Amino acid sequence: MTVTETTPDRATVQHFHHLSADERERLFLRAPEELNATAERDVLATALGATLYMPADRPDLAATVTRRASEGICSMVLDLEDAVDQYRAAAALDNTVATLDTLASAPDLLRAMVFVRVRSQDCIEQITTRLGAGAAVLRGFVIPKFESTTGERHLTQTAAAAQTLGRRLYCMPVLESPQVIYRETRQAELQKIADILSRHRNTVLAVRVGATDLCGMFGIRRDRDHTIYDVHVVASAIADIVNQLARTDGTGFVVTAPVWEYFADHERLFRTLLRTTPFQEHDAVRFRDKLVSRDLDGLLREISLDRANGLVGKTVIHPSHAPAVHALSVVTHEEYRDATDVIAAESGGVRRSEYRNKMNEARPHRIWAEQVLRRAQVFGVANQGITFVDFLTRLAAK
Repeated sequence: MTVTETTPDRATVQHFHHLSADERERLFLRAPEELNATAERDVLATALGATLYMPADRPDLAATVTRRASEGICSMVLDLEDAVDQYRAAAALDNTVATLDTLASAPDLLRAMVFVRVRSQDCIEQITTRLGAGAAVLRGFVIPKFESTTGERHLTQTAAAAQTLGRRLYCMPVLESPQVIYRETRQAELQKIADILSRHRNTVLAVRVGATDLCGMFGIRRDRDHTIYDVHVVASAIADIVNQLARTDGTGFVVTAPVWEYFADHERLFRTLLRTTPFQEHDAVRFRDKLVSRDLDGLLREISLDRANGLVGKTVIHPSHAPAVHALSVVTHEEYRDATDVIAAESGGVRRSEYRNKMNEARPHRIWAEQVLRRAQVFGVANQGITFVDFLTRLAAK
């Protein structure tokens, strides 16, 4: 279904917009670009970054969204499902519509993508029917417990809502069903989901992974000393989801990383793996100690493993997690030089990295290089000598 956009967009996205001009000049060789709703789908999916979920029944929801956007969070989900008690579901839906309308009437553009996580099969239609000016803010819907037997209806509803509201709307399915986690049904279920998503390619922004629900089916809750990749029964499902749905042959989608649940102090069982040296070099050892005390060293490790396993961005439930996600999303000077070197080698071959510490192979590294340059467009490129510690200390101080 083709959508003729008639509703003016009330939101743009630009990561690190909340830093001062002097800070941006110091940190970036190439600053992040400003994006609007017409940006390429995979670019917008990459720009999700740390996607903050918040209960849709909060009385101060519009003010909270505005504040978090001003702090640099560029994607948020108003959650009508797990975060809301069943007895408050109707009031939460009212609050969601009112919040979107309020955000659209604000004098300044909202620098964030706002989605609604639906609760029921008719939720999208209810919101579409009732939404007024808030259509200019809404970017789409998150579909929990997406399954092959029921998911297509939500995708069709999203396309119909886009047509009704006169703007592009996206859908983000969340994979967290028994059919995905159980080995005997996983392959067939993922193939069916892939077929459904391919029929609605222009509607699907990204695929999300509900690792908490997947763990819960086995009575597992990972603790602060472990990443989701230490929970093998779930890690195997994530690997299969990436294998089936994140292919780079034109059939795949951006797959986002699951939530990190912890944000408070606790007594540690194991020694942290967060090295001291990078923080010593930036006179930030005390800052490192603060990260460790709040379990953010575990988050940093999981973010690194997310990328190593083909995942992009991350679901977050606490705003203190966003700086870590975004700091590690900035393309380093070394990555950028390697990526541009690979792209420039059109005839193939192998050459030594400008940093003289690796070999860049033009053909096998080309897709990697293209993805790095997409991330550079969204999150920028660090100046030479600038590391994630520089970004993290500045972002955490905001």
